[in-house]
Amino acid sequence: MQKKVTKAVFPVAGLGTRFLPATKSIPKEIMTLVDRPLIQYAIDEARAAGIREFIFVTSRGKSALEDYFDHNPELETALKSKGKTELLAELQHTNMDSGAIAYVRQNSPRGLGHAVWCARRMIGDEPFAVLLPDDVIAAEKPCLAQMVEAYVETGGNMVAAMEVPEDKASSYGVLDIGETMGRVVRAKGMVEKPAKGTAPSNLAVIGRYILTPEVLKHLDKAEVGTGGEIQLTDAIAKETAKNQVFGLRFEGERYDCGSKSGFLQATVAFGLKRPDLRDELHEFLTSLDLSK
Repeated sequence: MQKKVTKAVFPVAGLGTRFLPATKSIPKEIMTLVDRPLIQYAIDEARAAGIREFIFVTSRGKSALEDYFDHNPELETALKSKGKTELLAELQHTNMDSGAIAYVRQNSPRGLGHAVWCARRMIGDEPFAVLLPDDVIAAEKPCLAQMVEAYVETGGNMVAAMEVPEDKASSYGVLDIGETMGRVVRAKGMVEKPAKGTAPSNLAVIGRYILTPEVLKHLDKAEVGTGGEIQLTDAIAKETAKNQVFGLRFEGERYDCGSKSGFLQATVAFGLKRPDLRDELHEFLTSLDLSK
């Protein structure tokens, strides 16, 4: 029987340069889709998958991110006194219990692998999840919950995977596919951002992982990979020699909210799913003259 996955790492140390000037004063992860920040979507997904300990790898200037999960007694009291019970419940849902959330600093931008390595002492000798808030996934069953179910059967390391056009594969980590077992594939290897025309498949890794402590041992070596950074993909790939890496073709729609285009697409898609916004937003969209 596999150990339960109860810890999750959230790498949130990035500068968010693609969203300047907005990210000059606020963390990118606090930017909102409709009325919830990106990080809240990631936290809700983790909670739904049974995560109980939340580890944030942050950097300088992220204090607003930390404050977001703290209690705000004055605001709660004001909402309560005005009888705004539904809004109060929404607010309280964002609170994190004392001791459930921890923060560790990444002092220099050395890549995703380095960010995860920074959390090693909090992870210990347990399997753990990694969630990248930039990847927002709309799914009937949350993506990480799908992965946890599959992990119970496979063990090892698991990544969320989706098919991408061949000309886009060079922007992702890509799986070299071995055995296929329904929606789960066994990986023979992984390549980070392969040169165009050299990708072993079009099955790309996106920002959800379930990893074993062995991956941290590979990261201990601080080997530099693509882009001069310590790549998480490289450390996971070393585990393929033991047939211990699996990809899950998850069910759901992924939005790349690390890009302006993806963020706008997600905003429209999530807005159209809201009963209180759908009709007015749909009317506005259909009224647009895209020929201009």
